[in-house]
Amino acid sequence: MDSPTLGTEAQADFTTLLEESFAFNQPERGDLITGEILSIDGQGIIVDVGLKRDGVVPRSDLEKLGDDANFEVGQEIVVMVVQPEDYEGNLVVSVAQARQSKDWTRAQELLDTDKVWEGVVTDANRGGLIVPFGNLRGFIPASHVMDLPRGLNETERQEHLAGMVGRPVAVKVIEVNRRRRRLVLSQREALRGRREKRKENLLEELNEGEVRQGVVSGLRDFGAFVDLGGADGLIHISELAWHRVRHPSEILSVGDEIDVFILRLDKEGKRIGLSLKRLQPNPWLLVDDLYHVGQLVEGEVSRVTDFGAFISMDPGIEALLHTSQIADEAVADPREYVREGERLVMRIISIESHRQRLGLSLKEVGEEERRHYQGPQDDAEFDEAGTEPADAVQSAV
Repeated sequence: MDSPTLGTEAQADFTTLLEESFAFNQPERGDLITGEILSIDGQGIIVDVGLKRDGVVPRSDLEKLGDDANFEVGQEIVVMVVQPEDYEGNLVVSVAQARQSKDWTRAQELLDTDKVWEGVVTDANRGGLIVPFGNLRGFIPASHVMDLPRGLNETERQEHLAGMVGRPVAVKVIEVNRRRRRLVLSQREALRGRREKRKENLLEELNEGEVRQGVVSGLRDFGAFVDLGGADGLIHISELAWHRVRHPSEILSVGDEIDVFILRLDKEGKRIGLSLKRLQPNPWLLVDDLYHVGQLVEGEVSRVTDFGAFISMDPGIEALLHTSQIADEAVADPREYVREGERLVMRIISIESHRQRLGLSLKEVGEEERRHYQGPQDDAEFDEAGTEPADAVQSAV
């Protein structure tokens, strides 16, 4: 009585196992399978993958491999299932995608372990550098390229990046995205640790007040970066020259070798402040010997602002012509009276050399004086004549 029941259970178990076995053997898209090459012809490769059907590697897939498409009958290869069954019933597999899968896995391992990897730059575009990573194309964004000079225009930046083609680079993997096929690398991250250590060592070696040689590595609106030997220091724009500088490019160019004054060291913040003007004589120390209140002087308008104009004068200083000293009437916009590059004859109305300030007046100069002004030698004659004594001018101010 029990035998038929047991037979039914055994039959059910056998059917279940058969279905599971059949389901297990059905390849799915993305599966990696190891097989043996059965044949090679102009259409592609036939691979025995241990299933009821052989895998077919299309010729188009082999073309993606380029010079690496060297195979022999009997060779064991790894393929990836691309299409479990096409319209002709073929199992379509790919060698190229199988190799890329291994590279994706290796890239993920490098990302997870934060290890440095070395490759060779094979191409450059406006956005950065291309570095092959096995069968993948790794990309280094320009912002992650080490030692890319700051302040370059678009053409200069592309030329610099193109000059790196063929060079070996140490990088870290910073993004792996198989779905979007993005493999992003960073040279900056790979070298950050080394540069930080070099900067720490340099900060220990440097002393405020000493002079060091460096190379201008970048220009920005606010100043110039100088490589002191593996670490950058900053010359703020106010420390480039004793006179006013609109942009560092007026004084320096990337690649210039210069001596710099170590102005300040911030070991905690790992900052190095530099100065160029401290290595040059301070022209304001000469002002009291060269000028006096009431003196007629000539200067060039270097900049016009809402509150007046800055005037460039010898020996490399900038004085201020305030709006209140431009004309007798109220001046709403100084640009209506003076313009950049114009040379003016003015009278000195105040000197504060210790504060690096010198005040000028345009309205205190008569038309006759302006026409006959020939330079500083006229001042003594002018004062001796008693026409406009210096004391009177100072009292008027």
